[in-house]
Amino acid sequence: MSSSKFAALRNPDCRPYLFGAALAMMADNIEHVITYWVLWEKFHSPSLSGFQVISHWVPFLLFSVYFGSLADRFDCRRVIQAAQALFMLVSVAWGVLFLTGTLQIWEACLLLVLHGLAGSLWGPGEQLMLHDFVGDQDLPSAVRLNATFRSLGVLFGPVIGSALLLGLGPTAGIFANVAFYLPLTLFLFRTKFTGHTRDGGVKRRERMTIVDSVRVLKQVGANHTLVSMIILGGLGSFFVGASIQSSMPIFAGDLGAGAAGTAYGVLLFANGAGGVIGGILLEATGRVKPNVFGAVVSTGVYGLTTLFFAVTTSYPLALLALVIGGVANLASMSIGQTVVQLLAPPADRGRVIGVYGMSASGLRFGSGITVGLFGAVVGIHWSLGLSAAALVVGTALAGVYALKGRQTVSVADGNHGAE
Repeated sequence: MSSSKFAALRNPDCRPYLFGAALAMMADNIEHVITYWVLWEKFHSPSLSGFQVISHWVPFLLFSVYFGSLADRFDCRRVIQAAQALFMLVSVAWGVLFLTGTLQIWEACLLLVLHGLAGSLWGPGEQLMLHDFVGDQDLPSAVRLNATFRSLGVLFGPVIGSALLLGLGPTAGIFANVAFYLPLTLFLFRTKFTGHTRDGGVKRRERMTIVDSVRVLKQVGANHTLVSMIILGGLGSFFVGASIQSSMPIFAGDLGAGAAGTAYGVLLFANGAGGVIGGILLEATGRVKPNVFGAVVSTGVYGLTTLFFAVTTSYPLALLALVIGGVANLASMSIGQTVVQLLAPPADRGRVIGVYGMSASGLRFGSGITVGLFGAVVGIHWSLGLSAAALVVGTALAGVYALKGRQTVSVADGNHGAE
């Protein structure tokens, strides 16, 4: 069983979702651009800047499994719409506070947390919808293209956000941003897919508390392949995560390529473009198969290119490393998502995806420790280089662990048994 090239994009049910998700992800990043600028201008608080990162990712760590159980129990259209409504409510609240000039730090912290909760609520339901749209055969294409379209949103979010900030100002800009969430929200009223139609519809399941939902970890632990995918996702997030973007101004200055501002912008663009280019190349060629070997190799390449970026003194080579790393990172994450979905029991698919999200997204806050805080002691080049080296070693160990298990998956061959 193999998926045809760009199969999900040709699917009339999945295609509108991909475009809507890209716009919503762009809106997510637009909000960051506008609010982070306003918060710094108003409070000049490094502590608040650090909280911005923590508040965005810790909800994934704490609530992904529970939100996965909600996706298992309810219509995923409504779960995603609830997340989009929360995104829009937060944007409107920012706008009102900007307009009235009454913004306080505690209000900013609350809105930042709510924004992070919206993102973590969106994730598991989205993955179930992708599976429902296309089924097992075209799932690799759907996950890969969804990651690519999200990368487009991440790439263009800062551009559009800066344009809104400069052209309309922060207040009008944040209100205008609400419109970018609407296409996905409205599409979900029109589609017949619920995230469960291929599994016989939503079945009444026992209500779970946050503590109870974590027990799914015991079920996952018996499968070496699932555990290895979760570990690989967590390793990349914890050791590198969002640290490259946050440390990019330092690298731009150290690489000495003309004006630091221009170098900074180009480095950021190269980092984001790698994900987009990677998604298109992987979808067009089908060279990297969604299996354990592909996940291990792509994660290892991501670690190696990050290590090379940390130590090189050549600006062109740094750009090349960022692009290749972006390709490898997208491949690693999309393979992990695909394998986890295919191996998860249909009744618990959302919770298993939540476990993966808890690791692959929630642990991103750790890169602020491994790279950021450690970098304040030994220097950012050393901290990123050592973190990348730890990622490479951890990836190798996770690969050995996966190969020891008998349960592996090869989506490309349609074999869910021993590989």
